[in-house]
Amino acid sequence: MRILNYGLNLISGGISRLFVKSKVLPEKPLEQFELNPTNPTFYIVRLNSRFDLAALARVCKRNGLPDPTEQQVLGDKALDRFIGIKNPPPLFGNKEKPTNALDQGKQIIEHLLYSGQKNVQVVPVTILWGRAPGKEKPGLSTLLSHSLTPSWFRKIFVVLFSGRDNFIRFSQPLDLSLLVNEKADVNELPHKLLRVARVHFKRQKLAATGPKIPSRDQLFSSLLASPTIKKAIQTEASEKNISQAQARQNALKLLDEIAANYSDATIRVADRILTWLWNKLYNGIDIKYTEQIHDLTNKGHEIIYMPCHRSHMDYLLLTYSIYHQGLVPPHIAAGINLNFFPAGGIFRRSGAFFIRRSFAGNKLYSAVFKEYLSQLFIKGYSVKFYTEGGRSRTGRLLPPKTGMLAMTMQAMLRGIDRPISIVPVYIGYEHVMEINTYLKELAGNDKKGESILGIFKAIKNLKNYGRGYLNFGDPISINQYLNDNQPDWRESIHATDVQKPQWLGPQVANLADQVMVKINNAAALNSVNLLAMILLVNDKQALSKPKLLAQLEFYLRLQREASYSSKITAPDETPEQLLEHALKLNKFDVISDEFGEIIAISDKEKTLFNYYRNNILHIFAVPSLVALHLFKQHQSTVTQCHQLVKSFYPLFAKEWYLQELDESYVTRILTNFSDQGLIALDGDNIKVTQNNDSFAKLEMLGRALSFTLQRYAIVIGFIQTSQGIEKAELERESYVLAQRLGTLHGIKTPEFFDKKVLSSFISNLREQKLISESDSGLLQGSPALCETYKQLQTLLPARIWQSITDIVHAQCK
Repeated sequence: MRILNYGLNLISGGISRLFVKSKVLPEKPLEQFELNPTNPTFYIVRLNSRFDLAALARVCKRNGLPDPTEQQVLGDKALDRFIGIKNPPPLFGNKEKPTNALDQGKQIIEHLLYSGQKNVQVVPVTILWGRAPGKEKPGLSTLLSHSLTPSWFRKIFVVLFSGRDNFIRFSQPLDLSLLVNEKADVNELPHKLLRVARVHFKRQKLAATGPKIPSRDQLFSSLLASPTIKKAIQTEASEKNISQAQARQNALKLLDEIAANYSDATIRVADRILTWLWNKLYNGIDIKYTEQIHDLTNKGHEIIYMPCHRSHMDYLLLTYSIYHQGLVPPHIAAGINLNFFPAGGIFRRSGAFFIRRSFAGNKLYSAVFKEYLSQLFIKGYSVKFYTEGGRSRTGRLLPPKTGMLAMTMQAMLRGIDRPISIVPVYIGYEHVMEINTYLKELAGNDKKGESILGIFKAIKNLKNYGRGYLNFGDPISINQYLNDNQPDWRESIHATDVQKPQWLGPQVANLADQVMVKINNAAALNSVNLLAMILLVNDKQALSKPKLLAQLEFYLRLQREASYSSKITAPDETPEQLLEHALKLNKFDVISDEFGEIIAISDKEKTLFNYYRNNILHIFAVPSLVALHLFKQHQSTVTQCHQLVKSFYPLFAKEWYLQELDESYVTRILTNFSDQGLIALDGDNIKVTQNNDSFAKLEMLGRALSFTLQRYAIVIGFIQTSQGIEKAELERESYVLAQRLGTLHGIKTPEFFDKKVLSSFISNLREQKLISESDSGLLQGSPALCETYKQLQTLLPARIWQSITDIVHAQCK
């Protein structure tokens, strides 16, 4: 028997070497889970398969882990390291023999109980051959996949067809101390160990492949049979005076327009194409904080990805990154504008479902879409949608659109029994493909629709776009959010259609704002946005190389030691390395003279760089305010700095979606300024170090906020100097003055003139109760607003303040 086993292992190992290519997660399990190769180690897997063992053995050898084909000595016993819970079914018949997993588990637990040894490592390993979820009605493709447990004979074909897509995930070693410390029957503990492992593997497989896919006809039939859509069809027939059959046909057409047609084969092909594309476009994709998603999937959570939206590349980048983290690509809510030939069909087969910009006046469409979305959650699919609704043209987060989130929460009120968590995602680039188009649209050009010609043009212009950045923010459990903020939410649960509860709108709006805050909390600093922060505030957008490197080091150290959020990521490279990398992107001019080199933003890039600066301006908002105050005053107190920040922070928080102010944040900033030699702290007293270097660094940091404060001064100035002003007039006059300031002082920041930004700021003032509306509809300022106006005067340059007040006073006489 031993010779036979050796021979079979040799054959399976040979086939594995020829046909198997394994994707391993995490990439370095030894370091990730702090495994000790000298400790007794076992690998527990779902299936007791020689091919699984051979693939695992190769991976373990590459990663310096103990060989699973060998036995592990525990005390005076030698046990197989490879523990397979389930045997493959026999070639004939349908009842497989039990494995020796239960006996192995019993001996491991007995060893722990009676030897006192605590260093035994039992590592769960998920091994999949291909990532196909399988179909609810199995066909030939399912028989050749690993979605059904294959016999040893069928496993040969599985390996031949799917060996290049072998996926192996190591998980955190099981904490056996929790088992052995339980006051339970010793004989029951091995059974519990295997039950825990089975649940773990079921969740891991669902997370990697998703649920089984129904046929499109089967899905549509089940949806049309739902009470919600039946009711909507009856209403459609009645209101449009058509037959029930015609109304049903209309519903079927809408389903065909909306529904995804997910194909694992399309995903595999797309994976290879995108791997080539990323290598051509980017120098790398930095992905951070993925462990949070795996924690959620391990706990059986349904996941909703809610990223910011910078570019059409977001669709591809996020889905690709999720897939390479060993997770099933989410179903994506895509705008109907992307449903054009041939891209629409490819997107649909990649998991995209299409949504119209408005549901207004179309009750049938609304009912069909909501029911489809609800079915996605009920069946266990992860979903992705962009909370901003569209791509940001300025680099700032747009106000959230709450429609999809509201429908998601309504789906929960249908009684979904799994917890649902939102994962906010920050996406950033060193170059956004559409940035020139965005600038034209901000200048007033019409938005162009997507087309196949646009795709070919984009492909033709492919070039080095630097690096891409994808940071997963802190998850938000919707269940926990509702428990905390709407304890009676479960009383609204209904098995079919739900009358929208009164509390839903306010809770959705608040939750959407929290998502935006967590997106900005996870922002990524990079070479381009940091250089944009520095160079845009300087005359001619240029700076000598030594001064530039010194300011860059100042910002990097500030973020390392006094970061706005622990999730903010900063480059590991030195300032010199960052600059060298940025210069390769052809966005900068290097001018040399006898005094050295000057780094300048290229003329054609100057306006565009505001976009990249706006990606991270919120990170520097408070440090910039403090630096500006200290630069203008030369000396101050810690108390005054705290008071200044408290005065402006509510306005900043609403504009940039900032988290609640941490009282220690300002103190950490001041401590960092002191450690970097810019100020001297003496108890509560602050004095700026009397040298040009300190003044220059504080001035450059402070000027980053200058345009924002100028915009504040324009709006508040009109309110303060008038006897009351209508909102429409305030917006109009503020817009005209912003344009004039731009002409007078060379301001080219697009959002400085953005009517939506001005309107949002006015709404923000009202929300903060800094302005109120009289019975006659006129806006009037509060005493607190008057104090803010006085503070603005101390912060802005005299020439800017003079330009603002001259026009404001002239207009309000």
